Amino acid sequence: MVEFGWPIGMPVCRALGKGLYEVRVQLKDRIARLLFLIDGDDMVLLHGFIKKSQATPRPDLELAKRRQHIWENEA
Repeated sequence: MVEFGWPIGMPVCRALGKGLYEVRVQLKDRIARLLFLIDGDDMVLLHGFIKKSQATPRPDLELAKRRQHIWENEA
């Protein structure tokens, strides 16, 4: 849905700031999140995790931001 419908907003996708986005995925018995960036025509998946709390966990967000920095500065 995100790939072919971009740009897309809530409730499926939301901007986290500075070019980082979150896709919300409802699985059978849990919720998953995928953190990604857009680079030209490409969607670059940075991190995915199973959601256990209301807010995006800081370690997951920080990992995605580190990977985003690597992508933008070394790719």
